[in-house]
Amino acid sequence: MSPTVSLGHFEFDCGESVPDLTLAYETYGEFDGDNAVLVCHALTGSQHVAGRRRRDDTAGQAAAWWDDIVGPGKAIDTNEYHVVCANVPGSCYGSSGPLSEGPDGEPWGTDFPAVTVGDWTRAQRRLLDELGIPHLHAAVGGSVGGMNALEWAKRHPDHVDRVVPIATGARLDAQCLALEAIARRAITTDAAWAGGDYYGDDPALDDGPTQGLALARQIGHVMYLSKSSMEKKFGRRSAGMDAARDSFDLDPAAGFFPYRDVESYLDYNGERFAERFDANSYLYLTRAMDSYDLAAGYDSDADALAAFDGEALVLSFTGDWHFTVEQGESLAEAFRTADGRVAHNVVESSHGHDAFLVEPEHVGPPVSDFLADGVRGRAVSDTATEDGDDESDFAPVHTSLFST
Repeated sequence: MSPTVSLGHFEFDCGESVPDLTLAYETYGEFDGDNAVLVCHALTGSQHVAGRRRRDDTAGQAAAWWDDIVGPGKAIDTNEYHVVCANVPGSCYGSSGPLSEGPDGEPWGTDFPAVTVGDWTRAQRRLLDELGIPHLHAAVGGSVGGMNALEWAKRHPDHVDRVVPIATGARLDAQCLALEAIARRAITTDAAWAGGDYYGDDPALDDGPTQGLALARQIGHVMYLSKSSMEKKFGRRSAGMDAARDSFDLDPAAGFFPYRDVESYLDYNGERFAERFDANSYLYLTRAMDSYDLAAGYDSDADALAAFDGEALVLSFTGDWHFTVEQGESLAEAFRTADGRVAHNVVESSHGHDAFLVEPEHVGPPVSDFLADGVRGRAVSDTATEDGDDESDFAPVHTSLFST
């Protein structure tokens, strides 16, 4: 089990509060006073960022989800850095959220306050206070975890030297907002959701809205893969009707048509995800991601970053349409406009949004060099001059996942 810390009374951005906010967290490496690196997990990740031999209540993709990046001798070298990763409020891996116990001794359910990325950041700041860590060398995160890292530069600019937002942007675009809305409707229209109150002993509810949650995750998987990667991995190939899973009913005409590899992949992953994640938490966390806007409360993204005088590495992937290269460049431009030192590395990848999780050989070098040397790092930008000023802040890195 991961250690937990009680942060006491916590008021959320929505104005509601809980009497005692608990965060589950993991630490790796020794703290020497100025070497702390906060790793911010993505939507359904956990505090268990690395160490496959560790045992806690995480499972599947949430367990050791960045083990290729974090660890002794790896890109975020735990021989050199003290890594902290906390499960965010609203999630279901030990931190306070809909699944955790409320004041009445029952799960909070949808009585838990709405959460924001800003809430995650403030809770992390209080966790670090409890751990005796006043200052971060860096905050690193992918996807909505990248938004979390950005929020450190915005809310606590004097508490972090470097930020690494990976495969992220200042906000979601309309297409992604639409797909996230459909995913939530898949959960809330499942009869077993029961208005969010499915934690009791009613056998009619079984394990909650597992089918709706599985469908929501299937939509997510389509968002995380690129068109070309899906074509290469699945094409139009048939898996055969024997491969069809019984978690979803098939229409009467299905026997005449092929059950395709892509359907099999989605059904399997949706089913497995519903076994490990809480449906209400999925609703809460997607709302937090959808509502995030770096410029909120400011005149612009650059204005929001104006107080941050550290360095930033923005990392984007060409096949990612969830957070595009253009969104990454817009984010980098906001740092530049705010007179920040920033490099934007673009990885040529056909994989899609999940590239930051599955291409460690291309993510690791720039992250490692940036943590060590900032924008002067050789794998970050090869155009830095001797005084450290970049002649070009845009540093393409051409790679491909499907080279074998």
